[in-house]
Amino acid sequence: MTKSREKRVSMLDVAHAAGVSHQTVSRVINNSPDVSANTRMRVLHVIQQLGYHPSNSARSLATQQSRTLGLIVGAETSFSRDIIAPIEAQAKARGLFLSVSMVNEILCEQSDIRALCESFEEQNIDGLIVDAQTDAIFTSLCHTRIMKPCVCITSTHGAISAHEGIHLLRCHSNVDYSLIGMNQWRVMNDIVSLISHYGHRHAIYFAGPAQWRGAATRLIAWRSLSAMQGIRSHIVQCASWKSSETYARMNHMLEKFGMEGITLPSIVVTSSDEQAVGVVRSLYEHGLKVPSDISVIGFGDMPAMSDFFPPLTTVNVDTQQLGSLAVREVLRLMHHGPEPAFPDMAHGVGQIPASVVVRSSLAAVLR
Repeated sequence: MTKSREKRVSMLDVAHAAGVSHQTVSRVINNSPDVSANTRMRVLHVIQQLGYHPSNSARSLATQQSRTLGLIVGAETSFSRDIIAPIEAQAKARGLFLSVSMVNEILCEQSDIRALCESFEEQNIDGLIVDAQTDAIFTSLCHTRIMKPCVCITSTHGAISAHEGIHLLRCHSNVDYSLIGMNQWRVMNDIVSLISHYGHRHAIYFAGPAQWRGAATRLIAWRSLSAMQGIRSHIVQCASWKSSETYARMNHMLEKFGMEGITLPSIVVTSSDEQAVGVVRSLYEHGLKVPSDISVIGFGDMPAMSDFFPPLTTVNVDTQQLGSLAVREVLRLMHHGPEPAFPDMAHGVGQIPASVVVRSSLAAVLR
C-alpha cells in the first residue's frame, strides 16, 4: 500500500494554529499595516513552524496585485547592467517578480518610454523603477503619464534639473514617485579636498558626455569646488566614455603643452575608470610615469582597477545599496514598507554616499 502524499499546509491551518482569522493571516502575508506587531510576530512564527508557502497567484487574487515590479534600464553601460542584480535580489527576497526592459540611453525618445510604461501597465505591475542616467531617459519619463508608483534613479543636474523633473512629473502623473541617486557633490568634494591635501594645484579634468546626468552634475561640482580650493584646471569635454577618446585627447594635450611651453599639470581627474585607462596609456607612451610624474584618478571602481598598473585611485559606487534602496522606496510608495532614511537629500533627490578608494596612482606633489 503506497503512503498517501502529505497534505499541503493551508492558510486556514495557519489561522487555526495562530488563533486568528484567515483574513488576518492574509494581511500578514501581504504586509498590510492593519495588524498589531504581536499578532504579526505570532502569525509569522506559525508560518515558519508549519512550513506554509503562499502561492503568488493566491496572493494576487486576494490583493488585486501582480506582485511584480517593472524596471527600465539603459542597455549600453556597465552601471545600468550592474544595478539589475541588486534590484532583482531585493525583489526576490520580498516575494516579488521583476520585469526588465532595456532602452538605448542616448537614442531613447518619449515614445519609447511611453510604450514601455503601457506594456508594464498591461502586465499589471505594482510599481516601477527607472534607471535614468541620461537626459533622454529622464526627460522622456518626466513627460510621460505614469500609472504606478515610480522610483527614478538619477542625478540632480542635466538638461533639466531634478526640481524641474519633479514639476513635470506632477503635471503629467497622478501617482506617488521618488528620485534617488548617488551624492555626486559630496564625493567630488572628497576628491577635491584629497588632491588639495596632496598639494595639487594644477589639474586636467576629463568630463564625461554632457547628456549623462552624473557627468553633468560632477562637472558642475568640479568647477565650483576646485575653484574654491584654488586649483587651476584644464577642462576637456568628452563625447563618450571610451578610453580611445581620452587617449587621443591626452596625446593632443601633451603635444600642445610641449609646443607652447606650458607646465604639465600634476594630476589628471577623469569621470570614469575607462577614461583613466586611456589617459595612463597616453602618459606612458610619452615617457611619463604615474604617479611619480603625474597622478591619475578614475571614477567607478571597475573590478580590474585594483590590479591595474599602477592600481587606480577611483570612486566606489555602491550599486548594491542603491538597488536595495530603490526596491525599499518603491515598496514604501506602494504602502508596503517603512520609509527609508536617506543619508542626504538634495534638489529633491534622496542620495546615498560614494567613497574614494585611494591607491597607488595618486601621490603627493614633490615640493
